[in-house]
Amino acid sequence: MKRRTFTNMLAGLGVAAGLMGTTTAAQAEDMRIALVVKALGIGFFEAAAKGAEEAAAELGDVEIIYTGPTDTTAEGQIEVINSLIAQQVDAIAISANDTDALVPTLKKAMQRGITVISWDSGVAPEGRQVHLNPSSNPLIGNMIIKLAADNLPEGGQVAVLSASATATNQNIWIDEMNKVMADYPGIEVVGTVYGDDLADKSYREAQGLMQSYPDLDAIIAPTSVGIVAAAQAVEDAGKVGEVNVTGLGLPSEMAGAIESGASKSFAIWNPIDLGYSATMIAHALASGAAEAEPGAEIPMGRMGAVTLDDTNSGAMADPFVYDSSNIDDFKSIF
Repeated sequence: MKRRTFTNMLAGLGVAAGLMGTTTAAQAEDMRIALVVKALGIGFFEAAAKGAEEAAAELGDVEIIYTGPTDTTAEGQIEVINSLIAQQVDAIAISANDTDALVPTLKKAMQRGITVISWDSGVAPEGRQVHLNPSSNPLIGNMIIKLAADNLPEGGQVAVLSASATATNQNIWIDEMNKVMADYPGIEVVGTVYGDDLADKSYREAQGLMQSYPDLDAIIAPTSVGIVAAAQAVEDAGKVGEVNVTGLGLPSEMAGAIESGASKSFAIWNPIDLGYSATMIAHALASGAAEAEPGAEIPMGRMGAVTLDDTNSGAMADPFVYDSSNIDDFKSIF
């Protein structure tokens, strides 16, 4: 299928983000889906655009418009949305810079017959039809303990290095982890410490865990700052192969830890899958193949289906696991 490039035709009007990126060649009957990101030039979102193009190629009748502002502001996204409304696109799938500020403009889009969904970073329910979360709190909680347990077939001691004691998301994930501990017999959580998402404090807390628990087998850090600091602490302590660091991290930051062996695996949501899934959902709604209502199951191609809750939100999948088999494919992306 032929591709063509959209340039920033609206720059002269002060619109920060024109229509950029490769797209499928439009036929008169093609559905145009705009993938609106927080800002252009961010690897995470460029990877999501690759997923959107994959979905478009699979569907066969879709043109992807990859666009966004040059900085992460609601004002920039509002300008982009207004330009898409003027072009009468069929659907807008947006990762929002502001939950509430975009609502009036997105309401206008829906009033014009444009399908609107949010993904990654949500819009308030009145401003969209569906929101796609990358994952869910129960899935994340299960994943972080599973990553440790999978490498401890005979059980062992694990500790948690969290962000701050008041970090809502971290505490929820740890609570969800504790709910499923019965599924991982032999795994003992010996302590939880807090690095406040500061690299130096997280490093010291990881050192303290290894000193306090000489038989420690794994450190779980559900924070991208903490996991990198803990891996460095394990390397510096000469405990690679004894203490496995896992949790939630970014491939670009954790590639070295995978290479050194300080981390056997970690997880985070896959942006390619997110862009793919968001496009599939937008297409299903805009084509009338699915309806946005609580309890509905909306198809997402190779990702299965998403089930909507009472707010028309749903979780895509388990966090994606990265290890030595795939880290090289993602470390330059995000």
